[in-house]
Amino acid sequence: MRHTLILGGARSGKTAFAERLALRSGSKPLYLATTDALDDDMRDRVQSHRARRASQFALYEEPMHISRAILQAGEEHDVILVDCLTLWINNMLISGEDVATAVSELCATLVEFKASKIVLVSNELGLGISPEDPLTRTFRDLAGSAHQRLAEICDDVYFIAAGLPLTLKGETPFEN
Repeated sequence: MRHTLILGGARSGKTAFAERLALRSGSKPLYLATTDALDDDMRDRVQSHRARRASQFALYEEPMHISRAILQAGEEHDVILVDCLTLWINNMLISGEDVATAVSELCATLVEFKASKIVLVSNELGLGISPEDPLTRTFRDLAGSAHQRLAEICDDVYFIAAGLPLTLKGETPFEN
């Protein structure tokens, strides 16, 4: 199985691209959501994503333990779309969890796990100005480190801008 990392900015089209890729990659896709919808904006975004996916994906929500969720879901699903790693990192950072250890665990899971295709979605945070506050800089740095480690082990890596994929590593995706 080829594992895929999809990066892009907020509202870049990365999730829609990931959904199309997942639906073309398997017949029993799972959407592994990492968000906790804690405010009205996030609840609206979750509802929008659910409406777009409709009944095409099974849904599993897990804000923290995605390696375990992947291993469990792989028994029933041939493709697992994880959306989104930056929310996952945020959840762990806010909860005081060791992000680097969790990323190492995820990398080990991906290297060993071949039962299903894994499609990972994450926000690229390192393209703007340096954040003023230390927590946001830490968050940006943890996400950047995670992206580098995951890009190393994923077969395909795409950057999405304006809904268009740029192949950074691996196979050229389908036509838009």
